[in-house]
Amino acid sequence: MFRRIIARARRDEGAATAEYAITIMAAVGFAGLLVVIMRSGEVQQILTDLVRNALSFGG
Repeated sequence: MFRRIIARARRDEGAATAEYAITIMAAVGFAGLLVVIMRSGEVQQILTDLVRNALSFGG
């Protein structure tokens, strides 16, 4: 009985690696999308204004 369970578990060893690879590829794709969004002039202006307002609020 235990041998069957162990044999079954060994067949799924590569599945975890494939799941990690898919997750990493999705994360890289999402990071690329964020880079494209962050490079737009409108987003840069919004972030710059946000930082300026936050710094001028304290002083």
